[in-house]
Amino acid sequence: MVQQAVIPNEGRLARARASLRPWRAARITPLTELTQAARLFPPVAMVVTQLALTYWLWHALYAGVKVSAGLDVTQATTFAMLGVLYQQFSTVERWSNGDAMVQLMTEGTIAFWFVRPVSARRYYLIRAVGDLAYGGGLALVAYLACLGIGAIALPPSWPAAGAALVTLVFGVAITYYLQLILNLICFWSTVNDAAITVVQFTTGLLSGAFAPLWFFPGWFQDINAFLPFQTTLNAPLSLYVGRLPVSDLGAELAVQAAWTAGLALFTWWLWRRAAARVTVLGG
Repeated sequence: MVQQAVIPNEGRLARARASLRPWRAARITPLTELTQAARLFPPVAMVVTQLALTYWLWHALYAGVKVSAGLDVTQATTFAMLGVLYQQFSTVERWSNGDAMVQLMTEGTIAFWFVRPVSARRYYLIRAVGDLAYGGGLALVAYLACLGIGAIALPPSWPAAGAALVTLVFGVAITYYLQLILNLICFWSTVNDAAITVVQFTTGLLSGAFAPLWFFPGWFQDINAFLPFQTTLNAPLSLYVGRLPVSDLGAELAVQAAWTAGLALFTWWLWRRAAARVTVLGG
């Protein structure tokens, strides 16, 4: 009787382990980056420089000014510096490893994504989770360091912190789908260098990473409200610094959930189209 009870449990455990085995691929980016420590210094030095320049710039802009666009100097500086961290660590650069999707398309090795036991769509997600874990860890270290030296401020309340965190999760999901769409362009254009440049600039501008959207003209904010970019960063950071009240959380989440669902459906359709036409130059 004991053996009959144990064997099914062992079978379920084996199946559970097998289902989790593909997630080992999430370790590729962290292991690659951390085993090449010399590559870590340049991006860290660049981020430190950007953070310092951002801090000095916003304090200089607020010289003699107490409040502008509903933000005081502490709120504006905190918003801008967190935007720098998000922009730097929300995606990990794979070009130097020859692991960018456009490189795989050019070399023809993208074909291997479609012959693995794991679907290409799931493999891309697993790798993206690994990228996010690595980038998020670096961003957290930088965030705690900025808090420690007083360069940025804590949220005004625990509810504000929770609201910012929840909307940030949705913002990261939307960023993931936008980046996925950009990469899937390769299946139709083979290269996407120009698209990457345009999208990176557009995302930084319309998400509030370059400057809080509250400083832009009203017509600009009204148009941007119909686009997904402001939901990725402006909403979480506005809640974090107290520019948006916590009572607006429900409305912000509704907009983010709608964009997440719509982009998920669209990218699912794109993956199906891409799988039907794997066009590569290398094979």
